[in-house]
Amino acid sequence: MKKITKYVIADILRNKIVLAYTVFLWIISFTVFNLENNATKGLLSLLNIVLIIVPLVSIVFATIYVYNSSEFIELLVSQPLQRKKIWISLFAGLAGSLSLAYFVGAGIPILIYALSSTGLIMLLMGLFLSIIFVAIAMLAAVITRDKAKGIGISILLWLYFSLLFDGLVLFILFQFQDYPLEKPMLLLSGLNPIDLGRILILLKMDVSALMGYTGAIFKDFFGTGIGFSIALLVMLVWIFVPVWLSARRFCRKDL
Repeated sequence: MKKITKYVIADILRNKIVLAYTVFLWIISFTVFNLENNATKGLLSLLNIVLIIVPLVSIVFATIYVYNSSEFIELLVSQPLQRKKIWISLFAGLAGSLSLAYFVGAGIPILIYALSSTGLIMLLMGLFLSIIFVAIAMLAAVITRDKAKGIGISILLWLYFSLLFDGLVLFILFQFQDYPLEKPMLLLSGLNPIDLGRILILLKMDVSALMGYTGAIFKDFFGTGIGFSIALLVMLVWIFVPVWLSARRFCRKDL
């Protein structure tokens, strides 16, 4: 299992796309922090990169890599190895390499220019989103044999989490504005890892006032130690559930 993970990490870190992704994050991060005198403003400018570009690259690259590695996976399956261990090793390699790329590209500049609780939260959320969207990508890839369809599913999932989900939440708020929606809003925020990461970062930046009434609700819950711990637990669930579902599907799949 460790050998497979090490091989996958070594293979991905040599990939030109991952190297370009790391360099892109590095350039953008250093540019943003050097343009802003205030580290908090720099983090706010970097927020959209972490919440949009990181999930997009993670889910698309991981999906394509799984399809391109189909022959390698079939070779491993033909060996006396458990399918579950093969799949978990592949996930660990993908998640580890993309997390490392994010840490080098954006994490190191954050630690240099914004070594604070806010900077650490942004670093942590970026790592979580990298791993979560790798897990979602592997679930999308194992659902269908068609590479084009699998990539399409991954892109649609990214669009849903990054754009469409917010529209649906706003629609629900307008439709049921006469009803108390405090607790439902907290539950809805847990259904989208990108939104959950955004809320935790903005609360640490102390700009929850910009989020209006819902910002006060989020601050009262996620601003506490228990609320923050629950948010991290939800992030872990977003990793575990897709990996478990994809591993289960892979174990039963006829290659």
